[in-house]
Amino acid sequence: MSRSARPLTSARVLHKIKELTTPSSDGKCVVNRNPRNLERLRIAYKPTGYHLEKPGRTYWHTLEINTSGRYVSADVKHFENGTILSASTSEWAIKQQLYKTNDTPAFVNLGRVLAQRCLQAGITEITCNVPAVPGSKLEKLLQAVQENGVSFQEPARLPLTHPWDAYRHEKPWEVTEHALTQTTTKK
Repeated sequence: MSRSARPLTSARVLHKIKELTTPSSDGKCVVNRNPRNLERLRIAYKPTGYHLEKPGRTYWHTLEINTSGRYVSADVKHFENGTILSASTSEWAIKQQLYKTNDTPAFVNLGRVLAQRCLQAGITEITCNVPAVPGSKLEKLLQAVQENGVSFQEPARLPLTHPWDAYRHEKPWEVTEHALTQTTTKK
């Protein structure tokens, strides 16, 4: 029996899959290890939703906050993949540091923990559609998230440019001399 005419077995199929998926050592194969790379470059697809929806669905990441009688939880959700990361006062490590799990210091500390986890995951901008009453616990949570380095405004998606367009938008991955002179004059 010739080598090419052998019947398929699961071992042969597994071997072929591994052979095709492992990157070659010659450096020609590029593997994107960051699935959020296109979002950071502002060229990824951003859903628009329907114009009658409130709040809209034009975001890559959004913040959802759930309060119960005893605990508070905050989730960062991706429009496609669901919950990416979460923080809750019901977690043992957070609960041990709090006097109560639903008072104002709990909201503030939950905001700090959530911001730290967002920055560790590489998420610096999220959309927040949560209405906060001035002076409320929820407003203090949102302030804590913003003070710790997470912005509540996502950058707009880069519009498609054509070769015949008179104006071309600045690409976020290109640094121009004009941008460098602006940053040095601000200091």
